[in-house]
Amino acid sequence: MADMVVVRKEGLYCVPGGFYIDPWRPVDRAVITHGHADHARPGHAHYLCATPGMGILRTRLGDINLQGLAYGETLEHHGVRISLHPAGHVLGSAQVRMEYQGEVWVASGDYKVEPDATCTPFEPVRCHCFITESTFGLPIYRWQAQQSIFDDMNAWWRRNAQQGRCSVMLCYAFGKAQRILSGLDASLGPIVCHGAVEPLNRIYREAGVALPPTVMVGEVDKAALRQALVLAPPSAAGSPWIRRFGEFSDAFASGWMQLRGARRRRAVDRGFVLSDHADWPGLMQAICATGAQRVIVTHGSIPVMVRWLCQNGYDARGFDTEYGDEEAGEAGEVADA
Repeated sequence: MADMVVVRKEGLYCVPGGFYIDPWRPVDRAVITHGHADHARPGHAHYLCATPGMGILRTRLGDINLQGLAYGETLEHHGVRISLHPAGHVLGSAQVRMEYQGEVWVASGDYKVEPDATCTPFEPVRCHCFITESTFGLPIYRWQAQQSIFDDMNAWWRRNAQQGRCSVMLCYAFGKAQRILSGLDASLGPIVCHGAVEPLNRIYREAGVALPPTVMVGEVDKAALRQALVLAPPSAAGSPWIRRFGEFSDAFASGWMQLRGARRRRAVDRGFVLSDHADWPGLMQAICATGAQRVIVTHGSIPVMVRWLCQNGYDARGFDTEYGDEEAGEAGEVADA
């Protein structure tokens, strides 16, 4: 059988189904794995996503022709049975399962295997061919348990508050900010959110995700800001908005903070290694759990992962895609607030 999914100039294309997965150019039918800007783009005639992600897509893309599909529910299009399964990346993130004439392919989108409180945990899906991301597809990337990171964040915030200094946490507005919120000790002081973060918090709460109370900066007494933790997107660093906090300690939360060079370039006081993508062991765990013999690697460390997989008995190759890092995708979307 010919490949079920190929790369076209518009994006990943399911040949028998006649639809695209996270296309980067406008198409008639797009199946969207999640709402980050490098995967969910404007201009498509019809969108399909997991039901929990509908609010995010509407907020980010406006009035679109959007259809939701519950996790595990199936629909058939041109003889291809399509179902969406939890990817554990952010709210509403999904893997796309495609079955045609007895062959099963799964496109992962972005995923992580460690559960967190803000999205449905990753679900391995058995298949013949698995299309996997490789954002952190190098053996050096091995995450600590998230609770230890949350403990470090709270200890950092507590020390700053005791010294009368505001704590500013720079992180991606969608997904990372809400995951951090879920692990914060709200008894330490007010939690202030940038205008790019707060609307997404509301969507998470409407989806039933428990988050601590948050406020906008204008709702906090100036003296109380010394005890506050502020969540803001990376583009807020150095902006007039952030200067209103006076003396503050800043930090950046990302998997890239494992690299000393990345911490140095960010020029922040602290780097917290917290990623919503799988680390190297997580990638290997996910691939193994699919039972797939064929693996196609996308966006990230493609050559390293392909070589390792081939050396370990897989039929592996890479797809060249236009997906990237969420931070780059959000750089132009942040509203001042």
